Amino acid sequence: MSPQYLSPGVYIEEVDRGSKPIEAAGTSVAAFVGFTEKRPEGNNGEPFLVTNWTQYTSAFGGFVPGAYLPLSVYGYFLNGGGICYIQSVAVLGNGTAAADAPAAKGVAQLPGKNPQITAAVEVTAQVGGQVAVTVEDGSADDVFKLTVTSGDTTETFENLTLNKGRGVRNAVDVVNKESKLIKLKELETSAPTAERRPAAGSYTVGTALAVASTTALAVSAQTFEGDVTARVGVQGLEAVDEVTMVIVPDLMTAFQAGQIGRDDVKAVQLAVMAHCEKMKDRVAILDSLPDMTPQQVNDWRMNEANYDSKYAALYYPWIWIANPLAGQDGQASMVKVPPSGHMAGLYARVDGERGVHKAPANEILRGAVKLETNVTKGEQDILNPNGINCIRAFPGRGIRVWGARTLSSDPSWRYVNVRRLFCMVEKSIERGTQWVVFEPNDPVLWAKVRRDVSAFLSTIWRTGALFGLSESEAFYVKCDAENNPKEERDLGRLFIDIGISPVKPAEFVVFRIGQMG
Repeated sequence: MSPQYLSPGVYIEEVDRGSKPIEAAGTSVAAFVGFTEKRPEGNNGEPFLVTNWTQYTSAFGGFVPGAYLPLSVYGYFLNGGGICYIQSVAVLGNGTAAADAPAAKGVAQLPGKNPQITAAVEVTAQVGGQVAVTVEDGSADDVFKLTVTSGDTTETFENLTLNKGRGVRNAVDVVNKESKLIKLKELETSAPTAERRPAAGSYTVGTALAVASTTALAVSAQTFEGDVTARVGVQGLEAVDEVTMVIVPDLMTAFQAGQIGRDDVKAVQLAVMAHCEKMKDRVAILDSLPDMTPQQVNDWRMNEANYDSKYAALYYPWIWIANPLAGQDGQASMVKVPPSGHMAGLYARVDGERGVHKAPANEILRGAVKLETNVTKGEQDILNPNGINCIRAFPGRGIRVWGARTLSSDPSWRYVNVRRLFCMVEKSIERGTQWVVFEPNDPVLWAKVRRDVSAFLSTIWRTGALFGLSESEAFYVKCDAENNPKEERDLGRLFIDIGISPVKPAEFVVFRIGQMG
C-alpha cells in the first residue's frame, strides 16, 4: 500500500528491491558424548559449548583414567577443530562414584566356554599400557592356546588346560611362570574343565586408561542414547541446531570395561545414525571395535553390524598417541584410542582449508604416532568397498586417512564429502529463505526465490564444490507455474526444485602409459 502524501515536500522511501543473500551454514561443529572428570556447575549432562582446550579443561577437567572423551576432544582441537559441544553422561573425577571403584585396574575376567559360566580365569596385566589376550581352541575341548601381546612383545602358550596333575600344562602354572606380561588366576566353579576353560576370542586387559574404573558406574546403552526431554545423551543433541558431527568415543570405554557387549555397541551406533538421519544436517563418525584384525572388522561391518546409512562413516584401525597421563599410577608412555575424535578435527581442518566439498582423506592425522594395525593394500581392497575407511602409514608420508566413504549402499551417497556438502546446502537454503513464508505466492515471489537461491549456488560453484564449466551445468533452480499449479497454491504450498552436480573425489587415479610409434 502506497503512503499518502498530503503536504508539499521531498519524501524518501526505502524500497526492498535487492536480493536477500543466503549465507552458507557452518559445517565444523562436533558433539562429543562420553565420560569426563567433572561437569560445570549446574550442568547435568546437557550439551555444553567449548571452543578450545582451555575452555574444556575449565569446564570438564583434564585427562582422566577411564575416559576416552578428553583424549578425543584434545585430538579434535589438535587436528583443526574449533567449536564443539560436550555431553558428559558420566563423571569419573575425584569425589564421584568412580572414586570408589575396585582397585582392579589392569584386570579382566575371561568368560568361560559355557555361556552359563560368567568367568573362567582372571587376567592381570603386569605392564603399563594395553595387553591383548587372544584365546584359540586347541586339539581337545579342554585345551586352548593363549597369545599375549603388548606393544612389540608377543608371548604364545600352546596346549594349555585348567586340568591339574603330572604331565599336563596347567594354564595358571605355565603362564605365571613364563609370562612377563600377564598373570592368571583360576576362578572357582564346579563345572567340568571343558566348560570352564576360557572362551575363544580376543580380550583387552590393563588398558592405559584403566577402563575398569567405570565398573562403579551404571553404564548401559541407554546411558549413551539418552533422552531428548532431559537434553542428555545422543538424543539430547536434537536441541542443538549447530551440530554437524556426532562422536561417542567412550562407547568403546564401556565396551572394554565389560559394561556393555557387542550388541550394545551396535545399538548405540544405530541410535547415533538414526539421530543423524532424523536431523538431516549432521553425520556420525563411528569407531570400529578395538583389537580387530582387518578380517574381523570386515565381518563385523558386513555380517554382525550390517550398517547402511548415508549419514555415517566408519574408521579403522585405532591409533596410538602420546599418553598425557604417562608415569601416573603405572600409565604407559603411549595409549591406544579410537580415531573418531581426531577424525572430527580433520573434517574441520579440511573444511576450513579447502571446503566441505573436499573429501577428508589423503590428509595427515595429527597426533597419531602409530597404528593398532598396519593395513596392507590387499586388505584395504576388501575393506574399502564395504565402507570401512582405513587409516594407513606410508613411508615418508606419515599416517594418513585413506578412505572417504559413507556406510550407504546407495552409490549416489558413497562419499562423505558429497553427503556433507548436501547437508550444508540444504541447511543454508532453509535458514536463508525463511522470509518467504506467508509471502504472496505469485510469479513475483517465484522470481525472487529463483534469484536468491541461484546467487547462493553460484557462489558455491565458484568455490569448486560443483561440477561443470558453467552455472547451467553445475545446478538449476526451477520455481514457476509448472511446478506450482493452482491446486498446490490453494493448499498454501510453494515448490522450488533444485538440482546440483557435486564434485566426486578422484578415488582411483589411473595413468595409462604405453609406447609411442
